[in-house]
Amino acid sequence: MNPTTPGAPAVSRNVRFAWYAGLVVLGVLVGTAGALVQAAWLPGGLILALLATAALFYGALRATGTQIGVVAGGGGWLVAVILLSFGRPEGDGVFGGGVGELLFLFGGMAVAVMCTTLARLPRPTP
Repeated sequence: MNPTTPGAPAVSRNVRFAWYAGLVVLGVLVGTAGALVQAAWLPGGLILALLATAALFYGALRATGTQIGVVAGGGGWLVAVILLSFGRPEGDGVFGGGVGELLFLFGGMAVAVMCTTLARLPRPTP
């Protein structure tokens, strides 16, 4: 919410930071779930994971009204996906190394960029 808009309630800094922290956590959850689902049910799981990722990013944009919301959700999503791609010294990991994993990673990043660059719609005046 933009506090400079006439008639819009001012949102405190703590509430905004709580929204962004919640979006980071939600991004981690969506990234983890997407990493597990896309590998299990290829190609339907990949489509489901990308749709959930797009819903997170677009929902963050609409909920916060700023691109910072998309960056917060995208940051959590990216951290989860990158950490899950490393694997362990024993050789096992979530990502097996295939086309589906690359499509999930690059598709999610492309959706994040698209949602970040969307034009913000003006808020209706009461």
